[in-house]
Amino acid sequence: MLRSTGDRVVIVGGGIAGALLAKTLQNHSDVVLIDPKEYFEIPWANLRAKVDPAAVERTVIPHADYLTHAKVVTASAVGIDDSVVLTSIGRAVAYDFLVIATGRTCTRPQRQSDRLEMFQHDKDRIDGAKSVLVVGGGPIGVELAAEIVMNSPEKRVTVVHGGPRLLKVMGPRASAKALEWLRSKNVTVLLDQTVDLARATPDTREFVTSAGETVAADCHFVCTGRPVASGWLKGTFLEGYVDGEGHLKVDDHLMVGGRKNVFAVGDITDVTEAKQGHLAQRQAMVVSRNLRLMVKGECREEKLHRYKPCPKASITVTLGRRDALAELPFMTLIGHIPGAVKPRDLFITRTRRMMGLKSKQYGAMPRVM
Repeated sequence: MLRSTGDRVVIVGGGIAGALLAKTLQNHSDVVLIDPKEYFEIPWANLRAKVDPAAVERTVIPHADYLTHAKVVTASAVGIDDSVVLTSIGRAVAYDFLVIATGRTCTRPQRQSDRLEMFQHDKDRIDGAKSVLVVGGGPIGVELAAEIVMNSPEKRVTVVHGGPRLLKVMGPRASAKALEWLRSKNVTVLLDQTVDLARATPDTREFVTSAGETVAADCHFVCTGRPVASGWLKGTFLEGYVDGEGHLKVDDHLMVGGRKNVFAVGDITDVTEAKQGHLAQRQAMVVSRNLRLMVKGECREEKLHRYKPCPKASITVTLGRRDALAELPFMTLIGHIPGAVKPRDLFITRTRRMMGLKSKQYGAMPRVM
């Protein structure tokens, strides 16, 4: 067992929130990051990486590059009790403070090199295809379709979406503008239809929708929503704090169930706001400030920071390198103007700087256990 040190903070999940939290706490406490991957990736750059190899290596960042004073356990968490996290490699990690940041279920390879190969494989599939099917019309599906058609206007792109309008996380006006933009780029959009992919293989070239339409495509990508990654909490002392959708119930301090040493950040929380990366980072910073106080022994509630949700936070969906769709509190914009607000590098440079990586570099190795 990896025993507690008195100020041990164990973070389960090395996504955009968990990684930032580990980075900001590593010089203030004994930090252990538990993650099945050896890296974290900038999620809002994933789709650009499928068509632009130059962006890839800067978006998939080994934990070793930014964690110089933390420990990393490369494994999945499979269970917890009130003092220990159990991992898939049989190692038990004791904690004084626990932060759950497992986000949504997602299969990623353990090694960075394998993840980069996945991006290259997707790019090769797109490059070799004359037609592409995108299943799902949420932000991921719309952004991927836009990246493909703006990079290769000659390709036939079809989006099949199970809802009555695209981008249900945004308002009807934004949905209508997205639909109009895609169709102006000759993207075929089929609404209120689904595709049964149970028997689909990489060699499948024809797909039949729930409405009986046949879509011919040389390759396809599934961009539908993924469930919250909280199943591993079943049967644990936190099970009672998981709601019907799999989210963990947190208070204003992002404590789970009011417990003074258990926090949650990111998509796994029940915070009433859009599940966006920059908001997950805001949550991480609030928990970071609170844990620094608590490690010092300053646990009085009036000193702890509260997280203020952003239910009307602006949402921006990129549409290739130049255009974007932005839903602001009082207006909805599409085209070059909102595209200029979100830089062409998709905040990759800013995010790397936030993680202490001003350029492509390799830091000291953390202690991998």
